[in-house]
Amino acid sequence: MYINQQNLSISSLQQAYKSGETTPDILIKQLRLQASKLESVWIHLLSDVELNRYIHLLKDKSPETHPLYGVPFAIKDNIDLAGVPTTAACDAYRYTPESSAFVVELLINAGAIPLGKTNLDQFATGLVGTRSPYGATPNAFDPSYISGGSSSGSAVATAKGLVSFALGTDTAGSGRVPACFNNLVGLKPSKGVLSTTGVVPACRSLDCVSIFALTANDANTVFQVAAQYDDSDCFARENPPANQLPVKLNTEFTFAVPLAEQLQFFGSDRYQLEFTHAVALLQRLGGTKVELDFSPMLDAAKLLYEGPWVAERYLATQDIIESTPEAMLDVTRTIISAGNKANATDAFAALYKLQALKIEADKLVNQVDVLVSPTAGRHFKIAEVEAEPIKLNSQLGYYTNFMNLLDYAAIAVPTSLTTEKMPFGITLFGQAMTDQALLTLAARIQSQANLTLGATDFPYFEHPKLEADNSAFVDLVVCGAHLSGMALNWQLTDRKAVLIEQTQTAAHYEMYAVPGAVERPAMIRVDEGASFEVEVWRLPIESFGSFVTGIAQPLGIGKVELKDSRWLTGFIAEGYANTETNISQFGSWRKYKAN
Repeated sequence: MYINQQNLSISSLQQAYKSGETTPDILIKQLRLQASKLESVWIHLLSDVELNRYIHLLKDKSPETHPLYGVPFAIKDNIDLAGVPTTAACDAYRYTPESSAFVVELLINAGAIPLGKTNLDQFATGLVGTRSPYGATPNAFDPSYISGGSSSGSAVATAKGLVSFALGTDTAGSGRVPACFNNLVGLKPSKGVLSTTGVVPACRSLDCVSIFALTANDANTVFQVAAQYDDSDCFARENPPANQLPVKLNTEFTFAVPLAEQLQFFGSDRYQLEFTHAVALLQRLGGTKVELDFSPMLDAAKLLYEGPWVAERYLATQDIIESTPEAMLDVTRTIISAGNKANATDAFAALYKLQALKIEADKLVNQVDVLVSPTAGRHFKIAEVEAEPIKLNSQLGYYTNFMNLLDYAAIAVPTSLTTEKMPFGITLFGQAMTDQALLTLAARIQSQANLTLGATDFPYFEHPKLEADNSAFVDLVVCGAHLSGMALNWQLTDRKAVLIEQTQTAAHYEMYAVPGAVERPAMIRVDEGASFEVEVWRLPIESFGSFVTGIAQPLGIGKVELKDSRWLTGFIAEGYANTETNISQFGSWRKYKAN
């Protein structure tokens, strides 16, 4: 089934390097040889000479100092790699960049080695993986099935065990549909968190660089390297503190699925059955299912190709489509040509409609911990797509087209194989800047599903927990007036603190009400006490000092024990505070204030 005999999950590969089992030089050359046998996956495979340049960069690096040391990766050929042509699967568009895309440069600096540029649906227009003059990219499990697009080559290179991860782009689902069809994790980050400098635009206001990986932990490792602010990208957004470190999820959580009548499988009984199995898997993990009306999302999805946003695709390819339209594939030209018909009034009307749908969609998102859908409703064969290229491509976007329009983060995660041994997966999504929470839940799902990695025979196993450097932040336990929505919460939000967890203390505290201009709670540790509801806020370290100076006696900052035995920095009180009114019976400051 697979090609390479080395487990390329990042933690496994790093261990192989540390033990001397292999070296980057040996492994990368072996992978290049194997990769050359899959021509339809690649548009440009780096030569040994080109690879030597990147191997040489590892000379003063090590797995201990560089998180992606010697890790091979692939780059979708609408993302620049210095000195290597970028084509976007259109030879007439070819150019050779002098510098790499911002994200690519970050990955290389962290020790990663690019193996080559991968095939794609031309100009990233499609979800099928068959719209390329370089040939259709066959599915990693069964070549008669589509691989999914537009990031087809990146997905198959990862699934086949030729690279540890790959970069794609995702405007309408191109980082998720190929992940589903090839048994991979596909992270579509929050818009703007990964720079698009050096990326050929499709819809520039919506484009995201996406990550294909064998595991959610691997995707997280890459995300933490790549999510750096780029001030040269006008659509870039800073990744907030709460989205930079792994998030602790509650054992119990709620997840929303579409109403039964909104679930579309386009005649695929197999995918319908597997979605039922995926819901049951989430319930075994502690999830409670809620059915919600996904109409705002589904209505927003129609705007992407039926609305004026296709004009962005026209703008991105204007030189080619107006000067040499024959350079485009017929189906690509047909789709993009429609973008020259929209006018300014159409654009504003669509923006107004989208904003109204965003408000309604957000109401749904805020009701639960995470939203869940099939990543795709059906897996088509190549022959089926060739017979009805536009209709079936549209069906593949049913669950994906709305995501960037509504500014959500999303991750595709594999959950099972069908009775025909073909992959199936679901998509988790939520508000922008919840990437870490989605990655954490995806890792739990992978552990429960226990599938092999991609199209290889390597089993999934629990990786060591990947922690980011947290020296730039303080996780602060608050129990009273600083809670979200309470009188002093602004002192946290004004300092760009972000709520990361709602939990409880260990049962070793008493709480007293301290009068003042703003009434506050004093929490005192005792041998036998009660457990109190608290929140954990992630505060930038440079703001911690100014925050602490505003704390009035008898309160102070110390260590607070949580119910899971963690000790975090938080509000404590001096012992004499027990002369005030004891409110321990309420179990939380909110309940006390409500009474």
